Amino acid sequence: MNTLSYGLLSLLSHTADSGYDLMLKIQPFWPAKHSQIYPLLAQLESGGYVRHTLVVQTDKPDKKVYSITDKGLNALRNWLTLPTDEPVTRDELVLKVFCMEQGDPADIRRMLEMRLAYCRDQLQWLQTKMDAYTKLNPSPSFGILLLMEKGQFAIKADLQWAEWALGRLDEREAAQGSPRADDA
Repeated sequence: MNTLSYGLLSLLSHTADSGYDLMLKIQPFWPAKHSQIYPLLAQLESGGYVRHTLVVQTDKPDKKVYSITDKGLNALRNWLTLPTDEPVTRDELVLKVFCMEQGDPADIRRMLEMRLAYCRDQLQWLQTKMDAYTKLNPSPSFGILLLMEKGQFAIKADLQWAEWALGRLDEREAAQGSPRADDA
């Protein structure tokens, strides 16, 4: 099985869900499209790792709600003992900063300012999610709390880096005597 298969089993170890809901819930961990999710669910079901019940709906097509089986739970537990791959980072801004000398520094400044705004919005969104989760769950999952905190650490680090990079850009422009884009 691939990592996405184990990701689906991870989600199903918490609650039964439809393929669509699983696709939405896996996004913070692993980018996946429905064209990947549904075939994997079929494979997991044929392998005995999950099973589904059909939920009849009057206003929409019937939906399958998947749950993890004992075999799936055992496979998940075995997977948890294996070492993880190295983390993957994909950030387009990093590539643009790498080659920023080829363009206009004002463009990089705008992108860094956009990153600041994005990070601030993400921190607020995540705090709202954390507050709602802990309010709704008197015994919250320790793993979910750890991941929410990891998200906050990562966003705060990105925010601090963008602030620092803007400061360095200011220093560089001052040393070169270049006017900032918003001063012009």
